[in-house]
Amino acid sequence: MNNVTIKDVAKESGVSTATVSRVLSNKGYASNEIREKVLSTAKRLNYQPNALARSLKNQQTYTIGVVIPDIANPYFMKISKGIEDTVYKNNYNLIFASAEEQPIKEKQLLNVLFEKRVDAIVLATSGQNEETVEKIKKSGIPIILVDRELKEHDESIDFIAEDNCKAAFELTNHLLKQGHSKIGVINGSLQVSTGLERFNGFKEAIKENGLELNPDFIYNGNFNQEDGEKAIKLFFEKKDKPTAIVSFNNTMSFGALLQLTRMGYSLPQDVVMASFGEVEAAQLLKSPKIVYVNQSPYEMGVRVGEILMNRLLNHEKEPIIEKFRPKLMLT
Repeated sequence: MNNVTIKDVAKESGVSTATVSRVLSNKGYASNEIREKVLSTAKRLNYQPNALARSLKNQQTYTIGVVIPDIANPYFMKISKGIEDTVYKNNYNLIFASAEEQPIKEKQLLNVLFEKRVDAIVLATSGQNEETVEKIKKSGIPIILVDRELKEHDESIDFIAEDNCKAAFELTNHLLKQGHSKIGVINGSLQVSTGLERFNGFKEAIKENGLELNPDFIYNGNFNQEDGEKAIKLFFEKKDKPTAIVSFNNTMSFGALLQLTRMGYSLPQDVVMASFGEVEAAQLLKSPKIVYVNQSPYEMGVRVGEILMNRLLNHEKEPIIEKFRPKLMLT
């Protein structure tokens, strides 16, 4: 029998729906004989509780929506893993969605999660959709921004991120102190807070060392592998080539590393590579010596999960804004 309801179980058991409800929820009195009869009938009919109806009644779905820009990016999946490991202990489950760096799609996904009555939302935003976020916040659903903030920053919304500007400054400054003045920079989208903050850190380091920006060595991409590949082609097809590359996203860094290998360049003999985020594929190369910013996505996810549980279980309302400090590493 398909779509078995509590009324079907009651009819087959010869008892009222109220009695079946008490037995199945294990609340209220029912004799052992009635209890056994109802349970055996429910099992025989393969009765499954209606989760949606139960959630509407309790006004809880025990689900948390997570909207990230790229579900294939290991960085965002590690954040998600940290969230999941933390909230699952309290019987919450995650619903994932990838906005693909598209503000319109992001808005649609936020509205779907809102309509599905998730208990909370985690958002790594494209930088827009302030109105949608405000609508969700005013409804009473906790919403946490992770890694990226909105263009119009709202300090009443929880925000967990990294100190992008400072880390990008240190990454660039490391190359400059090694004597590199011709540095090709591969940016992520400057419409996104992380992309803009990292480029600002780069510019600060250039200025502090008495140099000027060279537009021939600047490529503005969109945090994907293809942009890393395109940037390298652009830089190394020029007569005046960079001696070092700094890429402000691990996925773009992988694309850059891949294209450098295709073009026959060796690291660090021919060009030095610096990356915001570890390029795990570099471990397959023989002594690549890639300088990178060591990020903490899993730990950030854990912190997001802790804040969510404080919001949902302890009803804490004081907004939290925290920034993790990445460290420079050398492979």
